[in-house]
Amino acid sequence: MLIREATAADWPAIWPFLHDIVAAGETYTYPRDLGEEQARSLWLLKPPGRTVVAVDEATGAVLGSAKSGPNHMGPASHIAGASFMVAPAAGGRGVGRALGEHVLAWARAEGYRAMQFNAVVESNTRAVALWKSLGFEIVGTLPEGFRHPTLGYVGLHIMHRRL
Repeated sequence: MLIREATAADWPAIWPFLHDIVAAGETYTYPRDLGEEQARSLWLLKPPGRTVVAVDEATGAVLGSAKSGPNHMGPASHIAGASFMVAPAAGGRGVGRALGEHVLAWARAEGYRAMQFNAVVESNTRAVALWKSLGFEIVGTLPEGFRHPTLGYVGLHIMHRRL
């Protein structure tokens, strides 16, 4: 697996799984009917943010993507944030972990002091376990902060890790 900067040419490969993940309404706070142009502007960041893709070196298929950059502005801009999406067909192959490790290394190299995830859905137990295994801790939970399509209202974790 190769992780590299995303380009506009990667968007046609990112959009189908991003669309399906968002439309399912189980893990992201984006509107379930998010349109392609709005999704593209939310996902393909301009500096100081960046977006990467994880690519299968043998086939060239995009397996997942991550975006990262400052989580806050001004005097809090030393805290990074990130979001991750893995194509469902690539689940369980270490793509999320590889993207997480890559983004953490990038943020550290860029001089960020910490990384904060603002909205990790508590019922997304695979993601919560992954982030904990990469050194994140839950620093707070917004009770009933997320309306899951089948589970109803569930908590929304804020997760943090010093770099």
